[in-house]
Amino acid sequence: MKKGLLKALKVVLTVLLILVLLAVAYVAYVLISYHRIGDQQLCPDSSGTSSLSAGTPLTVVSYNIGFGAYESDFGFFMDGGDRSWAWSRERLDSNLKNIAALLSEQDASLILVQEVDIDSTRSYHVDERIYLTESLCGESDPRSLVFCQNYDSPFLFYPVLQPHGASKSGIMTFSRFPITEAVRIELPVEEGLHKLLDLDRCYSKCRIPVEDEAGAQSELIVYNFHLSAYTSDGSIADTQLRQLLEDIRAEYGKGNYCIAGGDFNKSLLKDYFGTLEAYSWAQPIPEELLAEYPVTLVAPLDELNPVPSCRNADGPYSESQFVLTIDGFLVTENVTVVTSDVLDTGFRFSDHNPVRMTFSLNG
Repeated sequence: MKKGLLKALKVVLTVLLILVLLAVAYVAYVLISYHRIGDQQLCPDSSGTSSLSAGTPLTVVSYNIGFGAYESDFGFFMDGGDRSWAWSRERLDSNLKNIAALLSEQDASLILVQEVDIDSTRSYHVDERIYLTESLCGESDPRSLVFCQNYDSPFLFYPVLQPHGASKSGIMTFSRFPITEAVRIELPVEEGLHKLLDLDRCYSKCRIPVEDEAGAQSELIVYNFHLSAYTSDGSIADTQLRQLLEDIRAEYGKGNYCIAGGDFNKSLLKDYFGTLEAYSWAQPIPEELLAEYPVTLVAPLDELNPVPSCRNADGPYSESQFVLTIDGFLVTENVTVVTSDVLDTGFRFSDHNPVRMTFSLNG
């Protein structure tokens, strides 16, 4: 009897030891594999043919497409939902086609897209750039485009029943005007284990030549960004924003026009759509921070028909769900904003709605 118990105990201890070694090996793999991409020179596809002049009315649309997975019945595990991957390869394909068609319909001069996967477990290793490029860069309407990789994360073995896996994702910028130069600028992230959850962060910076009425040459600098969300207290997004604002101030000081658009992961309208108390990542941008720089924050809002730009994806979308506006724009003082609003998709294709702004560059 004792011999049998000892044998069983040995088996249990051996299994436990193997599990511990596997856990240690996995943690070591994640820590060793983690890396930051760093600053990079990007290669724009300069297919845009229109020349840009000051005073021309322009439209920019920004859309976080949620890697094509966040349909209205999708809840993400990091937000309190139960999904990690898109529902299926077929539904992902259909949703990406809908997203691409929606963006094409906007007929915008500039289109900024965030969370575009190129080789991720969660999106069945589909290169999502193809859908956007085929829809937005046709022969009849050529556009310059730039892809900037945001992160390249190691395999996340959680949730256990459907591991989120490895993720390669980025941001895309489309322009009807030639992009002559583009760069990836790395942003600071939190230290410790939080960096594994929030991944890498950056913004892209594209240069477009501008000629004003007097024939003087300058540039429109277009920034595309997706700031941190899954952090300890949300303050790192303020630090990231300050770096972006310093860059904008330097370009404005050279006489250039600047617009920046994307996902701030900060409430741009304070508690307009509901209280923010329970959501550390959604706190407003400190007013004193913006006051230091020659910029205007454009928080898209039609007061006659107020539409939020984002929902908390803790489950399928419902009217009682927490919503807010975290997507918007920054413009320098030499840019005149005409209108800004949120396109109401009912969150059918993403946990975000696209945001739109019409503007012109002062001569």
